[in-house]
Amino acid sequence: MTGVSALSDEPLSEAGFETLAIREGLTRGFEQEHSDPIYATSSFVFESAEEAAATFAGDRAGNTYSRFSNPTVSVFEKRLAALEGGEDCVATSSGMSAILTLCLTVLKSGDHVVCSKNVFGSTVSLFNNILTKLDIEVSFVSLRNLEEWRAAVTPRTKLFFCETPSNPICEVGDIRAIASIAHASNALLAVDNCFCTPALQRPLALDADVVMHSATKYLDGQGRVLGGALVGTTELMADVRSFVRVCGPSMSPFNAWVFSKGLETLQLRMNAHSASAMALAEWLSAHERVTTVNYCGLESHPDHQLAASQQSAFGGVLSFEMAGGQDEAWAFINGVRLMSLTANLGDVKTTICHPASTTHGRLSDDQKREAGITPSLIRIAVGLEDVADLIKDCERGFKALSA
Repeated sequence: MTGVSALSDEPLSEAGFETLAIREGLTRGFEQEHSDPIYATSSFVFESAEEAAATFAGDRAGNTYSRFSNPTVSVFEKRLAALEGGEDCVATSSGMSAILTLCLTVLKSGDHVVCSKNVFGSTVSLFNNILTKLDIEVSFVSLRNLEEWRAAVTPRTKLFFCETPSNPICEVGDIRAIASIAHASNALLAVDNCFCTPALQRPLALDADVVMHSATKYLDGQGRVLGGALVGTTELMADVRSFVRVCGPSMSPFNAWVFSKGLETLQLRMNAHSASAMALAEWLSAHERVTTVNYCGLESHPDHQLAASQQSAFGGVLSFEMAGGQDEAWAFINGVRLMSLTANLGDVKTTICHPASTTHGRLSDDQKREAGITPSLIRIAVGLEDVADLIKDCERGFKALSA
C-alpha cells in the first residue's frame, strides 16, 4: 500500500516505517490543515442525482455514508496497511468485532477453525459460545506444538487463528511454520499482532494471510478509545469491507483520528515499552518470591530464539507466578501504588491485573489450565514511566505480602 506525501507528489513506497506512520494516507483539504482532520459526518452530499447514483453503484470514487467509508477512517486504514506491509485494511469498532467480522466473512456453517489455546479470554468465548451456535467447529491446540496443528486439520478446516506472543503467558508461535500447515490444507492463517504491533513484528512477511489488531491497545497507546482492524489482501479485505458495510461494526471517525495519531509515535513507544519490560523482567526473575517470569525477551524463556527471529524487540507485556498462590498474587496487586489495577494494556501508564479472575475469569478451570492461567499469575503491561519507579512499586507489592 503506497500513498502520496502531503508535501509533494512523491510516492511513499520507499519510505521508512517512521515516515509511513506519520504521513501515509494524509491528504490536505481546502483549509490546508497540517494535522489530520476529523470528518465527523454520517453522510456525504452530491452535486447531482447522476453523481450520487454513480457513487453508490461504485462507478465513481467517493464516500456515501460513514458506515461504508469515511475519510478519517480511511487515513487510519491506509496507514496501518502500509505499516503491516498489507494491501488493504478494514477498521472496525473493537478488536473483538474484528475477529467476529473475519470469521463471518470467511466461514460458513459446517466449517472448522483451529485456534491456539492461549488466546485472549474473550476470543475463546467467541469461538466456543458464538461460532458453535452457527455450527462452526473449533479445535484448540498448543501454540508451540506444530504436530497438534497438523493433527487438528479436517477437510472442513478453513481458518487458523493464533496470537503471538500470547496473552498473558507470552508463548511464541512459529508464524511461518503454522502458515505452511494452514496453506497445505487450503486454510487461511490469521495472527493477532496486538502485543507486538507492526513496529516489532510483521506477520504478513512471515506468510500469514491476515493480521488482526485490537487497536484499543498499543495502536492508540494511551487507553482512550476502542477499535479494531484487519489487514490482508485487497481481495479478502473487499469481502471484509462488504460485511462491515452490511452489518455495521464500523469505526467512528473520532476514534480513527485518535488511532492515526497513535501510529505517529508507535515505533518510539514500542521500543521504550520493550526496554522497560526487559529491565523489569530481569529484576523480577531474581526475586525470591517469584517462581516464574514469562517474557520472551529473557534468554531463559523457551521461545526466546524463535521470538528473536521474528520480532525486532519483545514488547511491553510480561507475567509472573507468585510462590504463594492467589492469596499472594492478590496481596501483591493490592500493595502496589503506582501501577493501575485494570485489565487494559498498551497504555503509557503501567497496568497490572490478575488474569484468572479478570481477563480470563469467564473461562472454566480446565480452560484456564489449558491456557496456562494459574491462580498465582500476575500480568504487568509495562508503560512509559521511569522503570526505577516501577521496580520500587513492585517492592511495595512484595512488602505487602508480609504485612
